[in-house]
Amino acid sequence: MLEIQGLSKSYGKNLAVDNVSFTVPDGQTGILLGPNGAGKSTIIKSIAGLLRYKGVIRIQGTPARNIEAKRVFAYVPEIPNMFDALTVREHVEYIRMAYSSDITDEEVNEILKAYEMDDKQDKLGNELSKGMMQKVSICCALAVKPQVILLDEPMVGLDPAAIKTLKETVLRLRDGGVTVLISTHMLEMVEDLWDVMFVMEKGHIVGSYTKKDAEGKDLDELFFEMTGGEKK
Repeated sequence: MLEIQGLSKSYGKNLAVDNVSFTVPDGQTGILLGPNGAGKSTIIKSIAGLLRYKGVIRIQGTPARNIEAKRVFAYVPEIPNMFDALTVREHVEYIRMAYSSDITDEEVNEILKAYEMDDKQDKLGNELSKGMMQKVSICCALAVKPQVILLDEPMVGLDPAAIKTLKETVLRLRDGGVTVLISTHMLEMVEDLWDVMFVMEKGHIVGSYTKKDAEGKDLDELFFEMTGGEKK
């Protein structure tokens, strides 16, 4: 479970996020939506431990700053960062060791194969395309065997085959009881994945819906209803 309670963050005099609270239960996929400048990136970076903030973030009931919470949490950033001198396989092994993950060699090989990186294991970080780096970032996150995973615009830069694989991965994680939070502008890409949505505007959560309460409406239709825009 991912719990956000009274999260606030200011940059100087600019209040980017104002007393935001929401929860994504175990075994559900939450979608964080909002226009540019709404505060999504601040929330994502706060959850990932990249910013100081006021409020409480809990991962599986444990404060997010605690090492116990970090060990069961994985993060796929919008812009992946690779070590230039490490190979694809070494990136995964680095994460595996850092998190003391019990993932097996066979499971690692299956993940790399699923994302078509098994034949690129010896490529260095500085030899990878943007799409390949995104795949490595996803593989590293899965190597943690997380109980909570945060994906920030995870489908940007991926080819259609990788997008299909990622969707299958999200569904498998969710069905396995993992908490998933996805921040994205690509609403059509997550239409079949979401269980609960949170819409941000000007630093606040302006509305939320569960799929059950959506009464068959499309994700983008719900989004534009809440933000006062029009579905194009």
